[in-house]
Amino acid sequence: MPGDQDPTPKPQQHNADASRTTGPDAGQPSVLPHTQHQLIILTGMSGAGKQSALRAFEDLGYYSVDNLPLELIPQFAELISSSSEIHRAALGVDVREALLDRFPQILKQVQPLLPTTVLFLDAADDVLVRRYSETRRPHPLGRDEGVLTQIHTERRRLETIRNVAGVLLDTSRFNVHELRAHIHAQFGHESQQQAMLVSVMSFGFKNGVPPEADLLLDVRFLPNPHFIPEFRHKTGQDAGVAEYVMGFPQTSEFLDRTTDMLLFLLPHYVREGKSYLTVALGCTGGQHRSVALAEELATRLHHAGYRVKTSHRDMPR
Repeated sequence: MPGDQDPTPKPQQHNADASRTTGPDAGQPSVLPHTQHQLIILTGMSGAGKQSALRAFEDLGYYSVDNLPLELIPQFAELISSSSEIHRAALGVDVREALLDRFPQILKQVQPLLPTTVLFLDAADDVLVRRYSETRRPHPLGRDEGVLTQIHTERRRLETIRNVAGVLLDTSRFNVHELRAHIHAQFGHESQQQAMLVSVMSFGFKNGVPPEADLLLDVRFLPNPHFIPEFRHKTGQDAGVAEYVMGFPQTSEFLDRTTDMLLFLLPHYVREGKSYLTVALGCTGGQHRSVALAEELATRLHHAGYRVKTSHRDMPR
């Protein structure tokens, strides 16, 4: 509290062929050369994890589209190959498509335009039946027949696509997280392994804790620039205020330890499928200490290769 101690402490100075793979224990070959433009056509048995896989590609930065009509795929590939903004795309194709028999011909039209891999997800019949039972969702072919009969019908319809698939992936022993991790490992570029967006925000405890925070750090252990008249009406974005806050040895140690912790945690969050993390730093009013530290922490994470954005909830405008 003010008056209990001196409020102004002084800081100290100081294009290979696609490989086929099955199951979570299979190797993870390089599927596509890391060229500028790439297309993944994602298909396979309903219940084998196509939606989860498509979201994993989206997390890796692929422009993802589900159920694009087959006859539009060549035009879509042409747009991607000439785009300066979209370099990688993933398309979902399922059994409800009416022109499945034409897929090999359409694939031949697409391959000269940009490197293309067909990824076919499969699973054992009993696994698919169990998954439908657990989710209680109907098979996309309808409710007129039993699930197992629909699965057999779907296999026959998809046989043409399966025969031209570059990657066959059996997901029978995958859970959602393992499937996502496999997609990231097999199709993600090294730089995409850190595709998570980290939001670093500052706030003031007097205005309440931000409910969106995943990790919350209290920086009120640092001396408060509010008690220095020349800093009172400035913020942590001011060079003088930032220099004051950063000048204490405990500030440097806090930043070093926090950065080390985040660089340890972030890859594990990515592997578990988390694509967005909010780190909130709080001081009393959200004007000085938390702002300066949020800016510095964001800079460190950016230099480590992560996508970072900053926000200051309670900083005066």
